[in-house]
Amino acid sequence: MSSINKEIVFLGTGTSEGVPRVSCLTNDSNCKVCNDAVKPNSKNRRLNTSILLKIKDEKNQKNIIVDAGKFFYQSAIKLFPEHNVKSIDAVILTHAHQDAAGGFDDLRDWTNNTQSSIPIYLRDTDLEVVKKTFYYLVDTSKITSGGTVAKLQFKIINDDKINILGQDFIPLNVNHGENYFANGYRIDDFSYISDCSYIPKDTMKKIEGSKIIVLDALRQGRKHKSHLSLEESIELILELKPKLAYFTDACHDIDHNDTNEFLEIISEKTNIKMQMAFDGLSIKI
Repeated sequence: MSSINKEIVFLGTGTSEGVPRVSCLTNDSNCKVCNDAVKPNSKNRRLNTSILLKIKDEKNQKNIIVDAGKFFYQSAIKLFPEHNVKSIDAVILTHAHQDAAGGFDDLRDWTNNTQSSIPIYLRDTDLEVVKKTFYYLVDTSKITSGGTVAKLQFKIINDDKINILGQDFIPLNVNHGENYFANGYRIDDFSYISDCSYIPKDTMKKIEGSKIIVLDALRQGRKHKSHLSLEESIELILELKPKLAYFTDACHDIDHNDTNEFLEIISEKTNIKMQMAFDGLSIKI
């Protein structure tokens, strides 16, 4: 019987506009984070929040992506060759905002050159948005140019556990604002929630027992209407008590090194290892 290894790669850990903000670079800003983010290998450089799940045995590697946002192309250029990603076997969507779905058009490279199609798993509400933003990908009869477009198979999911290529995903419904909802996903003992302002009690129960939790943490010191602050995420981690916690979806108010120094102090006091995720971070699950 062949052994199976599962690995999470953070393709992006930043907000919709990314870090650095262009305006911070063009207006002689003294923004510490953005000016550091342009340096080679800076962990403050953040593309749109996304992860890759690699499922490997001795012969094969399956690649499942959670979200393909506006900066997906840049993430793929940087990290796919390093991680031997030769196919995209599935994409699963958290919600239909452009920082999660804006890279769908770029999937044409794979369906033109390496595989016949890509299944996209999403909620019905998200498909309705995609029908408007990427109408020609949903209904290819509306293509206006002579070129080809990504060949996508849209598969509707609900709140029930879904199985993709033999791997179970448990949808984690969370608030992403007062009247809007996004999905996180639990994969074995790993729970991933990238866009969240509040976690309902029934979803908290689905997360309980996770050994590794990734949570939205937009900024420190100030609340936001559709995202958790770092302090709010820390409170949730203290309640859920995983062994390891990572924070993602950070804007330019979060300095990677300074924040990790702060989190190291919290980790020592709580006996829960907490740290900021960064683009390219790889962890075994």
